[in-house]
Amino acid sequence: MKKISVIVPAYNEEECVDELFTRLQAVFNSEPNYIWEAVIVENGSTDSTYQKLVAIHSRDPRFRILQLARNFRMDGGLTAGLDYIDGDACVIMTADLQDPPELIPTFLRKWEEGYENIYGIVETREGTHWLRAFNSRMFYKVARRLSDGLIPQNASDFRLADRKVYEVVRSMSERNRFVRGLFAWVGFKSIGIPMIRPPRFGGVSNAHTFKVIDLALKGIFAHSYKPLRLISIVGVLLSGLSFVSIFCIGIMALTVGVPFAGFGTIVSLILGGIGLQTLMLGIASEYLALIYEESKARPNFVVREYL
Repeated sequence: MKKISVIVPAYNEEECVDELFTRLQAVFNSEPNYIWEAVIVENGSTDSTYQKLVAIHSRDPRFRILQLARNFRMDGGLTAGLDYIDGDACVIMTADLQDPPELIPTFLRKWEEGYENIYGIVETREGTHWLRAFNSRMFYKVARRLSDGLIPQNASDFRLADRKVYEVVRSMSERNRFVRGLFAWVGFKSIGIPMIRPPRFGGVSNAHTFKVIDLALKGIFAHSYKPLRLISIVGVLLSGLSFVSIFCIGIMALTVGVPFAGFGTIVSLILGGIGLQTLMLGIASEYLALIYEESKARPNFVVREYL
C-alpha cells in the first residue's frame, strides 16, 4: 500500500483544527487503499492551537504534530513539513479549510493517472475582501509575465506532489522560499484542478495586505531577473531621450533662440528623474536583500517538538 503524507501549517487556528481533523479523518477513511499520515506544523501560535493538536494526536496517531520554535510564516512551515515526511506522495494544504479536504480524492485520481504535480486553480474566492482578490489577480498577472509563464495563473499551494517532485523541492536550500514557485520550477507532469476557495471556517486571517505584498515581491524577485533587466532598459531609453532632447534644443538655439521654460518645469523634471533613479535603486536593493539572506545561510525553520 502506498503512503500519502498531508502537510498542514497552522498558525493561531484554534477555531479550525478540530474541524480540520474531522474532515481529514473522513477523507482518510474514504480511501482505505492508502496509508495516511498528517503532519500538522504548529507555526508558533499564541493561542490554544498546540494544545488542541496534542489532543487530536492522542485520539488518532496518524496526525503528527511538528511544533516550531516561533512563527516562520507559511513557506517556512511548508518547508518544515516537507523535511518530516516519507510518503509516496504528499498533499499540501492550509489549516483554515479554504483548501477543501474533500478535493484530495480528485487529486489522487489524477495521480493514479500518471500526473506527478496536481494543484488547485482558484476560480472563485468566496468571502474575500476585494482588495485581497485584486492583489492576488495582479500578482499572478505580473508573476506570470516576468517568469515567462512559469507560475500558473491562480495556482494555489493546495496540491498533491509525487515523491520525486517533493524530494527535489526539499533538496533546494535557498532561504527566500516561495514554495508554489519552486513546485512550478521543477516541472514534471503537472495539471491544474479548478476549485472554489470557500471562506475561512473560523478565526481571522493572518494574511494581511502588507504580508501578502511582501510574499508576492519575494516570489517575483526569487523567480525572475527581469526587474533587473528593466533597469538597463530604462537607462538606455532615458539616455536616448536625453540625446534627442539635447539635439532638439541645439537646433532651437540656432534657429529661434533659447526660451526660458520656467522654474516649475525644471524642478518637475529633476524630481521625476530622482524618483525614477530611486525606484531603480529600490529594485536593485530588493535583490541585494535576497542575496544577504542567502549569504547568512540560516535554517528555514527551527523545530521545538515533534509528536
